[in-house]
Amino acid sequence: MAEQESQLMQKIAKIVDEASASNATHNRKLKDLSSLRSSTTSSSSQFFFAAFSKTLTPLFAFQRRAPSAERVVRFVSAFATYRDPNRISYCDAFLEDFLRFLLAASGAANKTVRFRACQIFSEIIMRLPDDAEVANELWDEVIECLKLRVTDKVPVIRTYAVRALSRFATDSENSDVLDLFLEVLPLEQNAEVRKTILLSLPPSNASSQAIIDCTMDVSELVRKTACYVLADKFPLQSLSIKLRTIILERGLADRSAIVSKECLKLMKDEWLAKCCDGNPVEFLKYLDVETYELVGESVMRALLEAGLIELHDCESIRLNISSHSEANEDTEHFTPSIQLMEAEDAFYWKMVCRHLQSEAQAKGSDAAATMGTEAAVYAEEASKYNDLLERILPATVSDYIELVKAHMNAGPNYQFASRQLVLLGAMLDFSDATNWKVASEFVMELLHKPFDHEADDDGNMVVLGDGINLGGDRDWADAVSGLARKVHAATGEFEEVVLRVIEELAQPCKERTANYMQWMHCLAVVGLLLENAKSMRWIQGKAIEPTELLQSLLLPAAKHVHLDVQRIAIRCIALFGLLEKKPSKEIVSQLRLSFVKGPTLISIMACKALIDLGMWHNPQEVDRALGQDLLSELQDNEVASSPVTFFDEEGNLNIKLLDLLYGGLAKDDWCDFIASDENESVQAVLGEGFAKILLLSENYPSIPTSLHPLVLTKLISLYFDSEGKDLQRLKQCLSVFFEHYPSLSANHKASIHIRNHKYLSKAFVPVMRSMWPGIHGNTGSSGFFVSNMRKRAVQASRFMLQMMQASLYRKENEVDDANGSVLQDGSVEPPLECGLEGLAIRIAVEAANFPKKKTSAEKAYVSALCRVLVLLHFRSSEQEAIKLMRRLLAFIAASLSTERDVVKELKRMENHLNELDRHPDEQLLQDQANLIFGRLELDFDVDLAGSSVEMLQTSAPRTTKPTRGRRRVRHHEASSDEEGSPTSVVPTVPGTVSRRSERASKTAALTKMTANRALRMDEDEIAEEEESEVTCDESSDESDQFPQ
Repeated sequence: MAEQESQLMQKIAKIVDEASASNATHNRKLKDLSSLRSSTTSSSSQFFFAAFSKTLTPLFAFQRRAPSAERVVRFVSAFATYRDPNRISYCDAFLEDFLRFLLAASGAANKTVRFRACQIFSEIIMRLPDDAEVANELWDEVIECLKLRVTDKVPVIRTYAVRALSRFATDSENSDVLDLFLEVLPLEQNAEVRKTILLSLPPSNASSQAIIDCTMDVSELVRKTACYVLADKFPLQSLSIKLRTIILERGLADRSAIVSKECLKLMKDEWLAKCCDGNPVEFLKYLDVETYELVGESVMRALLEAGLIELHDCESIRLNISSHSEANEDTEHFTPSIQLMEAEDAFYWKMVCRHLQSEAQAKGSDAAATMGTEAAVYAEEASKYNDLLERILPATVSDYIELVKAHMNAGPNYQFASRQLVLLGAMLDFSDATNWKVASEFVMELLHKPFDHEADDDGNMVVLGDGINLGGDRDWADAVSGLARKVHAATGEFEEVVLRVIEELAQPCKERTANYMQWMHCLAVVGLLLENAKSMRWIQGKAIEPTELLQSLLLPAAKHVHLDVQRIAIRCIALFGLLEKKPSKEIVSQLRLSFVKGPTLISIMACKALIDLGMWHNPQEVDRALGQDLLSELQDNEVASSPVTFFDEEGNLNIKLLDLLYGGLAKDDWCDFIASDENESVQAVLGEGFAKILLLSENYPSIPTSLHPLVLTKLISLYFDSEGKDLQRLKQCLSVFFEHYPSLSANHKASIHIRNHKYLSKAFVPVMRSMWPGIHGNTGSSGFFVSNMRKRAVQASRFMLQMMQASLYRKENEVDDANGSVLQDGSVEPPLECGLEGLAIRIAVEAANFPKKKTSAEKAYVSALCRVLVLLHFRSSEQEAIKLMRRLLAFIAASLSTERDVVKELKRMENHLNELDRHPDEQLLQDQANLIFGRLELDFDVDLAGSSVEMLQTSAPRTTKPTRGRRRVRHHEASSDEEGSPTSVVPTVPGTVSRRSERASKTAALTKMTANRALRMDEDEIAEEEESEVTCDESSDESDQFPQ
């Protein structure tokens, strides 16, 4: 029997070897192997399978993915799924046996065996015909095995397991497979596995979002695959408008060329060609260009640059303008008949004309830069584009104006189309006097157009739009200003024309006969002028002087009874101040008063204005506008740490700008006075403003250095505030700010401790104090509330530690700092004040300042500080800081005797510091310690005059065991001795040594008993104890374990 099996194995091996040479022989060798299997059926059905499985055993141990091995895998998989019409039942039985064989191999400890099993599994499942008969129980085992292999530690095994399961993902009975794919996709670290999962996902609502999320993957291969899957499995109509725009926005703007090309292919071959019959206007309708205009522009640019839009002679804007004549006996008049354009049509023609104009200008520039035949070719191409543009645009300026007016008069539904047509005006030629006159009259008409409005239920008029920009829309105001500057292109002509309009609109406002809508319209035109004016001198000497504009219009409008008028007036005042060489007293006073006294809506606009003025003119210059010459060194380096008192009688003009803004940032009850329905709050605006100021602090040397840690403390607290529902925009802004701020310079890194340019480091302890409940006046509530507050404080501490550990890189023109050094990799090694050593000393002093008897909140706070402390590493060059930290650890450990886990970590840190100490026998002098404390601006009194202090006492030699009564007497004697000589660590009398050892043993036993419950507590729930003021007596009873 063994000899027959050996002969059969040799025959099978010969066939397999021949099949490994080429894929072309597989069909013939399948028949040979099938015939061999049929010839052995008469003896035993298991005989052939046993010989076949033994023959394949070397394949499972072959690690290399050689082409011959891959051909063997494909051949074996094809044979397993081959069904002989005369032996169907036998073939199905062989398949089941082979699947069970693979199940055993897939659970092997050897990764190569698991890999080959999953590889063959995937090939079999992908080749298996639908009519194959396999027991349901066996398929369930295969699926469960493959689901387990999806989480294998080897990426290639996970890849083939996913590929094998992909056929089951579309089955509704195996919905758990799809759930598994969606679960592991965002967690998968290997790009090839993520790509395979994407290819395996079926089209569904659940999978569409996961695939679209992969368009932001870090791997360009995965992003390209996501675009391919979307094109292959998701028709345009199956996706929502938002998802369509997200896909196109990300894909076309991708930094990788292969991803952008794949997205263009998706848009061209699938969505445009198959779903829209190649009609770009129809395609734009699927994108809702009125809402997603920027996405529509990127789509049109991509299609035009790729040459996918063909312009035919019959296509033109002129088709929407037809003229019919009305003749009389004297003259003949032509009245144009306008056919209104849809939003997509107007948008399409705007983008086409803009593209033709840019191409014509580019070719013209190339023609001017070259000579000879090449220049002639470029000039001919430029002429071709200009002719095409001229054919598309309206024939005359009058026709163009009539087209725009028709859309403007058609109502708000055609507002978007009207704006697109106004933007076309920048491509027209107004050099002709007649055309210029007609266009100038049209511009005046646009400037005189009031806000759209409607009546509410009470009959009051309500302005439509944002109520700030001309026409109620920023884009509309930009379009009007662009057309006005095109028509009035001469120097100072634009300002002169707009000021004449303002003079006319301001007349009823000066006479106080205008309603609030007339005020808003006039101020909107003023804002249009101030935004587009390049300098204040272009406004002077015109119809209305700047001083008159400020005194008679802007300042009275800021005191108007209507809030919408006040808001737009504050904006205009801010723009006026930006144009001034130096801010005037009237502007600064009004903005400060509106910020302090105004409702929330007005305060938001005023604080935006104050921040802009401060960053444009410098905060010190803004303070000087009020007559405050703050040249005193003390004043320039001090900022009020307490919030400014708001809602006083007339506002305190002696308060500096930064004091005022910081007071608003520290104020937490803005909404208690005036409720606001806006999406932004005063705190959010101030937070964004201060983040900009800190990032650009090098441009403002006059800003007090003490401001940085105060602001950072508040910003970090706001970032981790879970109750601020109106701070979501601020938190997004701060996430970017915190990512860049620590790495800009070493000065930023020290802001938690040091006052002079040491900003980040100095904010650590204040943040922890402000966020930890039950200390420094912070109130605590229920246990659940206290636990959440402590978790957020711990998260904030780790977040700040991450920022401190961010690497620094020196600039090309940066001079070496006197206190720092440059490493070999170009990164800057910060001095003590800016490094982790300074932060560690700061935390250690904060922990050591607490008494031995602490409340439960204080114990939890010190324990949390120590958990951060042990994560900090010292540089061997900071020898004095190392010695000082060793001394401080003794103070900390003495008050944390019951926190055994923390003490162990502190002990490890102390041992590491001992290794770093180059001269452990030398003592740190008192003057050296005071110098370090002075550099860190710490007020801490440590006595270094005594002998060397070890943080943990080493085990003492054992002595004979005395009686229980004698041990109790000696226990009290040892306590009294220690109180009399706290600096004595190792007593010289042998009896004292014996008593000390016994006391240490008892203390260790008591500590172990009392610490059992604490050890079972989770790290994040350090102190879910009662928020009472009861102190812990155990720390004082056992404090002699850590001698001072």
